[in-house]
Amino acid sequence: MEREQLLLLITTPLYIFVIGLEIVLSNWNKWGLYTIKDTLTNLYLMLLNMGLDIAMRFIIAFSALQFMYEHRIFNLEHNWLYWVGLALGIDFLYYWLHWADHYCRLFWAVHVTHHSSEYYNLSTGFRSSVFEPLYRFIFYLPLPLLGFDVLDIMFLHSALQIYGILVHTQRVRHLPRFLEYVLVSPSHHRVHHGSNIKYLDKNMGMTLIIWDRMFGTFQEEDPNEPVVYGLTKNPEDRGPVNIVFHEWKNIWTDLKKPVGFITKLKYIIMPPGWSHDGSTQTSSQLRNQKK
Repeated sequence: MEREQLLLLITTPLYIFVIGLEIVLSNWNKWGLYTIKDTLTNLYLMLLNMGLDIAMRFIIAFSALQFMYEHRIFNLEHNWLYWVGLALGIDFLYYWLHWADHYCRLFWAVHVTHHSSEYYNLSTGFRSSVFEPLYRFIFYLPLPLLGFDVLDIMFLHSALQIYGILVHTQRVRHLPRFLEYVLVSPSHHRVHHGSNIKYLDKNMGMTLIIWDRMFGTFQEEDPNEPVVYGLTKNPEDRGPVNIVFHEWKNIWTDLKKPVGFITKLKYIIMPPGWSHDGSTQTSSQLRNQKK
């Protein structure tokens, strides 16, 4: 926990500086990257997520991870290979957590808040998926079972998130080519936040883009197709409650349709946009239709 507190003490002034600098430059150059309402919404969602995350760590997450550690398969030595393996493991499992957030509507109802802004700037990185702490730890359960210490997992997850936040910018166009082949770049993550059909559900990585290249979810930013930020259908009500719960309301509306149990279940577990009658479509269906 002391390491995480130290991380917080280091990153807080860093975030304040880089976000403040981007705000000043945006206003000076009239880039239009920020609005007060959108930035306050980002802060509000971050605080909700942080409060739930802290509660979950004490109530469930730590206990579940510790239980797996007590039944670990290996006893691992704390050397440089341990830390490299843990970083790769966290990033790999985060990829699948993020994939589930986009390809299962139940999880998308949580994650959609992160994509709900029509602006894209460094503060967007703090526009958190409020209820994700309720299930995120489940995806990391294999790590303590393999012998990685629970506190090390929590610390390194927080450390890797720093990079995941800093790629939320329009002002860095591209990294050197060899880095863009391995690391998630601002360009890659701009694509991830696009509502363009071409960009939907692409580039899921937090730190490494190699998982997207391996599993077919990679998409380059196309200079001929500027990214349109936000959702394919942005909620009209941007109030503090609706911004968190609007997709849950949409799910409830679909569940009231006069269809069978299996179809109702599909409205929960299938990808966002799935419908039994084709009235709405998933990202894959939209792309196939566009071809």
